[in-house]
This record gives sequence, structure tokens and C-alpha cells, in this order.
Amino acid sequence: MAGADNLTVLQFFPSPASASANIHPVVLFNICDSFVRRPDQAERVIGTLLGYVAADGTVEIRNSYAVPHNESSDQVALDIDYHHNMLISHQKVNPKEVLVGWFSTGFGVSGGSALIHDFYSRETSNPVHLTVDTGFVNGEASIKAYVSISLSLGDRQLAAQFHEIPVELLMSEAERIGVGLLKQPKVEKLPGDLEGMEASMIGLLSLVKDIYRYVDGVVEGEIIPDNNIGRSIADSLALVPKMSPAALDKLFNDRLQDNALLAYLSSIARTQLVIAEKLNTAAQVL
Repeated sequence: MAGADNLTVLQFFPSPASASANIHPVVLFNICDSFVRRPDQAERVIGTLLGYVAADGTVEIRNSYAVPHNESSDQVALDIDYHHNMLISHQKVNPKEVLVGWFSTGFGVSGGSALIHDFYSRETSNPVHLTVDTGFVNGEASIKAYVSISLSLGDRQLAAQFHEIPVELLMSEAERIGVGLLKQPKVEKLPGDLEGMEASMIGLLSLVKDIYRYVDGVVEGEIIPDNNIGRSIADSLALVPKMSPAALDKLFNDRLQDNALLAYLSSIARTQLVIAEKLNTAAQVL
């Protein structure tokens, strides 16, 4: 085609950013706490993410703090001095944690996100943008992470596009319970020891039933076997201690009795504190 050598090419230039991000639960707790304590006129919370970048490029997000800001339809004003002072204070305590990106509450990327991302791009290379849906748009607090990809026309950069990357929560079993409660739209009260144990046993029973159905389906030829699933089942069974049903029942009942005793003692202590407080108040009045 004539003049083909003079064509201008529209290109995407992926940044050498990480392919994934790992989040520790304390980051989510900090973000949700900041959202609850936000000013009345603020619709969302914006803040800084701290952590480090692993050798494979994965961003480990280990800490965070909110940054005061004012936001309108066409501009966002961040308290940069507050951000820098908080960053210096955090690095005095944890010098290995560096700035790796920023977060905002809400579902997905909003209109002013490009302006904020541009600021953090000047603070660090290839920042990660983390969003936490505190409005429960899809029924839970969905968490997403993004990096920026440059859009260029010839030699001129036109804009930046947010590209979603995989994100994973790194947590222990105890933290998993708290994060599960945090991602629910409404929780009347935190479960006690017995209620938590009951919920865990119900979940375990459901998993055992799923495994039974899978194994039966493989044996009957209805399901194509997966070697990875088979190895996972074998590893899980190998961790089960070898004991008789009677010994297992005794161990389980002893644990239930211990939890019931702890609940009873805590109730007595709480009652004594209430009585002591009332007696102290009455003595001061007299």
C-alpha cells in the first residue's frame, strides 16, 4: 500500500511491573479501620502501601496508612507532607519496608485514580494500585490490584491504562477467620470459641463430602482423575493422627469442656467487674 512507511503506530508499552501481588491481612484491617474513621464528607479513603518487591517481581504488601485528601470531580489534593512524614516514621521502625503503591476504597478504578497514580509513580517505580470494595457491590469486600500500562502514539505518550493483576491473601488459619468475617456485609457479633468450632466443623464436613463425591466420581469413571488433587488428598490424609475413634471422641469432648469452662469463667469475671463498678459508683455518691 502506498505511503505505508509513513504510518504512525499506536502501541501499548507494558511497564516492567510485577505480575502479581501478595497482601497480608493487617493491610486490609488498616484500610477498613481508616474507612470507618474517615471524615463525614469523604466518600472514600486513599493511602500508601508499604512492603517490598521479591526477586521474581511479586509485590509483598505488608503495611499501609491512610493519607488525608480532598477530592472533587476534576481534581484530587493529597496531603503530601503528611504522606512523607508517615513514610519516614514507618521506615524508622521497619527499614526494609519501602513504598510499593497506594490503595483506595471503592469498586475498581475511579475517575481520579490516574492523577493519584501519577503522583505515586514519581515516588516509586511501577506502583501497585489496590482497591478494596467497602461498599460490598458484589456481596463481599472484593479486592483487586492494578498496574499502569503506557499508551503511546509514535514517540508521544498519550495516556496510561490500568491493567488488573492477580492478587493473593497471605494469612494463617486464625487470620483467615477474621478476614472471612471482614468480607461479610453484616456481622451481628464475633463468634465465640464454641461457635467458631461449630462453624469450622460444619465447613470441614462440607469439604469431606466434596472429597467423597470426587473420589466416588473418579472410581465410577464419571470424573477425569487429576494427579494434583490426588496428591493433595493423600498429603492431607497423611497428616491425620492415627488414633482410635474412642480416643478421638475423648479428645474432642475434653476440648469442648475446656472451652465451656473458659466461657463460664469469663462470664463470672465480667459479672464481678460490673458489680464492682456499680458498688464503686454508689460509694462515691454516698
